[in-house]
Amino acid sequence: MRYHVAPVMLSLFFISTLGNCFAQTTKQEYLKRIDVIEQNIQKYFVAEDRGLYLENIGKHEKPYSYLWPLCALIQAKNETEALKKNSGMQPVIKAIDQYYTKESPAPSYQSYVEKSSRFYDDNQWIAIAYLNAYERTKKKIYFDKAKEIYTWLLTGYDEKTGGGLYWKEDEKTSKNTCSNGPNILVSLELYQATKEKKYLDTALLVYNWTNKNLRGNDGIFYDAINVSSLKIDSAVYTYNTGTMLESNVMLYQITKDVKYLKEAKLIATAAEKRFYKNGKLPGHYWFNAVLLRGYLALYVVEKDASRFSFFIDDANRVWNNERDDRNLLGRESDKTLLSQAGILEIYARLAALNLTKS
Repeated sequence: MRYHVAPVMLSLFFISTLGNCFAQTTKQEYLKRIDVIEQNIQKYFVAEDRGLYLENIGKHEKPYSYLWPLCALIQAKNETEALKKNSGMQPVIKAIDQYYTKESPAPSYQSYVEKSSRFYDDNQWIAIAYLNAYERTKKKIYFDKAKEIYTWLLTGYDEKTGGGLYWKEDEKTSKNTCSNGPNILVSLELYQATKEKKYLDTALLVYNWTNKNLRGNDGIFYDAINVSSLKIDSAVYTYNTGTMLESNVMLYQITKDVKYLKEAKLIATAAEKRFYKNGKLPGHYWFNAVLLRGYLALYVVEKDASRFSFFIDDANRVWNNERDDRNLLGRESDKTLLSQAGILEIYARLAALNLTKS
């Protein structure tokens, strides 16, 4: 069982036990927010002439968006498609397909529609979204795309620094949590779909390396290790801790080894303490959406919705305080596609939980 939509009985249980904790926002209110954000994405960010998207509103470094915002949008659209029973993913898939390259050593997606660098994490986010869609729809095309990406991802692994995947194909200077945590998830998703041991072996190999090299003592994960100097970039971001939280939950579900569940609980407690300050999360909505994925995965096995109540509070704060007069969200003056996609995913996931009276 995955965490996209909570079972009805669990939903009713948590409505009764948490009372008014979640009554401030109904499922219908989340759906209204989702509609507004999707309409704005269509109005402000779609480049109709090419079937592509724009990076932001305002000045553009390039005519079209880089791949990264589409990595956020495809996951958000997977969640809204599940809610609305529509085909919301398809326009984004058609756009992502324009970033596809068959360049050696294996096909994958480049960072821009013209010849450009390939990032391992960009491709991992796409694979995760496609595997989630495959689990939901059983459409083989999603599985095949994810498996093709996985083949290319393995070319980013070597034994420098003792293992791990690089961040960027043509500048192999660092190995980052953002290119290793999602790789664990891709591998575990493929294992769940196929039960082929090689995928679990890959997940554990990368999991052990990431914990050894990039995990802080408090359970929060650092950004990267420099391949030449072995110096750790100790910056912390919500999404890096989020992928490792979710990885531990999935490993517990697969192996039944309680050490992974204990680690997941430790990470979840540490993440709230580290990142939720003065009644708000950091301002990067999509990073926070990835962290929420981890909490919702833990919710499935722990059955404690109060653990992520701060996410609900923050999501409401964002809607109330960080919208402009066009209903575009984000703290930045030039509103970005990445921000709209990130908060869209958050609202879609909270709506799917149905912890409120709708």
